[in-house]
Parts: sequence; structure tokens; C-alpha cells
Amino acid sequence: MELHQIETYLESPNPQNRMKAITELRHYDPPLVVPLLKRRMYDQEFMIRSFVAMGLGFKRTDEGFELLVNIIENDKDYNVRAEAANSLAKYGEQSIPHLVKLFQKDSHWLVRQSIFAAIDLTQYPEILLDLSVLGLKGNDPVVKLTAIANLGQLAESAQASSALEMLLEAAGSEKAIIRAQVARTLKHFVDPRAESTLMQLRQDSDYRVVGATLETLV
Repeated sequence: MELHQIETYLESPNPQNRMKAITELRHYDPPLVVPLLKRRMYDQEFMIRSFVAMGLGFKRTDEGFELLVNIIENDKDYNVRAEAANSLAKYGEQSIPHLVKLFQKDSHWLVRQSIFAAIDLTQYPEILLDLSVLGLKGNDPVVKLTAIANLGQLAESAQASSALEMLLEAAGSEKAIIRAQVARTLKHFVDPRAESTLMQLRQDSDYRVVGATLETLV
């Protein structure tokens, strides 16, 4: 699609046309694309705004970075914030403080899961620990499970002791799915406390927890 057609479609009252225009921008260079994406940043359709956020991740410029920061801070739809968080992570280290701040203030599970998935947290063990603490304190079970699983990445780091303490506490959860995930994660820790807790979980009243402890033997 020619550029003048894209510009016309971007202003179309038909959201399908606007979406098609954004998709066609993949053929153009970032300095040209970003100002055009900016036009639809406040589109009434959340899907259009999500496409804008996605595009800003693939067509990276300094302005695009600032636009994404604006989106994660101000957009009212969690789908858009989650997409923007994923795109922002593509900008590398400079995005980390903004994503951590978003995780701290935005408790929606999709946003937090997007941040967990988007950042290579193995490079930032202290941040991984902090986000896992927040995730475990939250109310969403999906985020809790991810936080517990991520703690396994800290088994050989300077944060290993703190991570293990969190796991031992979570092992006493009333929810079987939490205890089962703890069992899977404890296998990464070479520590008498981890081994003792696994032995206790092997006697758990819920078959899912017992099954998870057996997985650690494979």
C-alpha cells in the first residue's frame, strides 16, 4: 500500500481500515512510521491502540520509546498496557525502570505476566526477586505461580537465600496448586531446608502436590 493510501486509511471511520493501515506500515522505516502510529495512539478502539503499541516495538525510535512510556502510564485498557510493556522491553536496559514501576502499580495479571515474559530477568536477579515478592503478595494465582517458578532462576545467585525463604513460606499455602509449584521449584536448590520441605510435601494430602514432588526425582 502506498504511503498516501495508508494516511487516508489511518483517518478512516472504519476500524478495519485503520488496522490495515497500521499493518501496512511494517514496510516502512521507523522515522516515518512512528509519527503515523502516534496519530492513532488515542484511538477509541483498544485493538487499534494495541496495534500501535505493537508497532512501536518493531519500529524503534527515541520518540517511540517515549510514546510507549506514555501508554503504559496512561492507557485505561490492560490489553494495551500489556502490549506496550512487551514492546517497551524490546528497547533493552533503558526500559527496565519503567517496567518495574508498571509492575509495582499495575496489579492486573496480564500486565504482570507480560512483564515477566518480556524481560530476561536472569540478567537482573535483584529485580527478579523484587518482582517475585510483589507477585506473591498479589491476589492472582497465575502471577503467583509464575513468581514461584521464576525464583528457581535465583538458586545459584546472591539472592538464593532470600528466594529459598520465600519458597519455604509458600510451601505452607492453603492452595494445592501453589504447594505443587513450590515443589517443582525447590529442586533447583541444593539446601537441607529445601530437601526437608520436599520430603514433607511428598506426604501432602493432595495428589497434585505429591505428583510434583515426584517430578523432581526425574
